[in-house]
Amino acid sequence: MPFTMLSPFFVNDKQLKLSRFPLAQVNRSLQAWDASDEYLLNHILNQKKDEQLISPTARVLIFNDAFGALATSFCTPLDLSLPSYLSSHLSNNKAHIFCINDSYISSQGIAKNIEINQLDNTNITQLNSLDTLPIDIDIILFKIPKSKYLLIAQLIQIKKSIEQYSFDKKPVFIAADRAKDIHRSTLALFEKHLGTTTTSLAVKKARLVFCQFDQKQTYNYPYPTVWSLTNNTLKCDFIISNHANVYAREKLDIGARYFIENLPYVKENSQVIDLGCGNGVIGLTILANQPTACIQFFDESHMAITSAKVNIKTNLPELAAQCQFHLNDCLTNVESNSVDLILCNPPFHQQAATTDHIAWQMFKDSFRVLKKGGELRIIGNRQLAYHIKLKRIFGNEKLIASNDKFVTQSAIK
Repeated sequence: MPFTMLSPFFVNDKQLKLSRFPLAQVNRSLQAWDASDEYLLNHILNQKKDEQLISPTARVLIFNDAFGALATSFCTPLDLSLPSYLSSHLSNNKAHIFCINDSYISSQGIAKNIEINQLDNTNITQLNSLDTLPIDIDIILFKIPKSKYLLIAQLIQIKKSIEQYSFDKKPVFIAADRAKDIHRSTLALFEKHLGTTTTSLAVKKARLVFCQFDQKQTYNYPYPTVWSLTNNTLKCDFIISNHANVYAREKLDIGARYFIENLPYVKENSQVIDLGCGNGVIGLTILANQPTACIQFFDESHMAITSAKVNIKTNLPELAAQCQFHLNDCLTNVESNSVDLILCNPPFHQQAATTDHIAWQMFKDSFRVLKKGGELRIIGNRQLAYHIKLKRIFGNEKLIASNDKFVTQSAIK
């Protein structure tokens, strides 16, 4: 199967072919980088020879590299006889690159783009958002995440790591994002958690942020947040734990609440999937109401899967053996015709891009994985018109409930 959107990515007159992940996206018009990737790389590459920011032996920490635009730029070709357009932007550079992502899809995208361009990945180490940061870092390249709470968590993590290991020389820190997404409040967070913060001029509607590690105060890491959720059926309170990059960090969001009010009756011993599970509250509710069910939790966020695991073990420890937790791109490689019920609140964005291709993939994967007669039940904003997709894939769709904002819909295989 071809890897979609193989678009040329030019930095400093060098070219790579980059694609968004996963394979065969419905929306092929989205590119795998943005102007802030270009700006950040050009800033690094255009330094004077005696002021180079990245030496051949440097240790580089990259945060939130969505599909590898940054990481691939620091890899060398496996085959030195390759055409010149596949030469690395830093062809003599063997700096060690550590990539930090909360997204399983991003980490897969980085690996795939390295493979497509036939680059050497031996100097790349991929870490997730809950891993301990490596020590002795020379430079930090930071793509500003969409989530304010993930931003705060990562800035505190960086500051604590630097203070813990008492670097003789503080690393260089450069952040990048679209100019319209860098607000005064954003810069205030950098000032608060790292230190003196300055910005570049805007280029192609992108901007760089430079920070000095001179903030003396160390802030406590505020995650995971923990809050109480009342289960009206069981007349008890659940204790819910949320890591920083999980939606609705301090209370149940109104969409999840409405979905819980309209969940189906689950037969004994049912095989159930909570797809895009977040903190796992939907699967947790199903398991509390039907303790013979077997629940599989799927998400592409490390923080989401970790939160879901904690919430099952905290609230229903005696049923934890009936649960499985999977980092995955939707339901890739899950056995066909294997489950009775799939519950899903599809996202309508990937990184900063608004897109419906993830919903399409979730629905198509669900149709394949459901047993004959199995049900997909979803919730979504009214304007997203998911009923059209469901009818096209399943041949049927039923409105379960609706209000001014949300609709709950069902489709049967």
